[in-house]
Amino acid sequence: MENAGHRLVYLAISRRRPVYTTEIMSSSGGSMGNRSNFAGAGGTPGGLGEFFIGILLAALGCYLLFSRVQVHSSYWNFLGLGGAGRSFGISMLPLLFGIGTLFVNGKSILGWLLAVGGLLFILLGILMNMDIYFERTSLMNTLIMLGCIAAGFGLVVKSLRPHKAKRDNGENQ
Repeated sequence: MENAGHRLVYLAISRRRPVYTTEIMSSSGGSMGNRSNFAGAGGTPGGLGEFFIGILLAALGCYLLFSRVQVHSSYWNFLGLGGAGRSFGISMLPLLFGIGTLFVNGKSILGWLLAVGGLLFILLGILMNMDIYFERTSLMNTLIMLGCIAAGFGLVVKSLRPHKAKRDNGENQ
């Protein structure tokens, strides 16, 4: 009862007739997108080694760079008003009113807008009040960090382009 390339799928619990048939993955090509052999990075021939070496180089450069960065927070400045605007509490008002409105009516569009908008306002304020400093390091270390990142991204981009097939030198003729 089984066709070539198909298998019958039965319901195990009800023991009825087959509900539907599916193709076996190897005959359908579903596992490789109907391709018989694997292509390289980005679906182009070749470049798989370059892709992974590029990812490793970029990751190494990013790690070295980020390990030299210090992040500090500063005072909460409401809309950049300096000392007169140092107030975190006022930025919580939309969130609190939104949560209160949602407890009264969970389908309130105004409540959702206030709650989500207030949360985004607080997250934006936290991000805006961060000070990021690059620690003191030598020029050589900085060039190595940035060079690894640039070389890694360059190799990844190069790996996504099609590569020419390697030619035989007349040995198989």
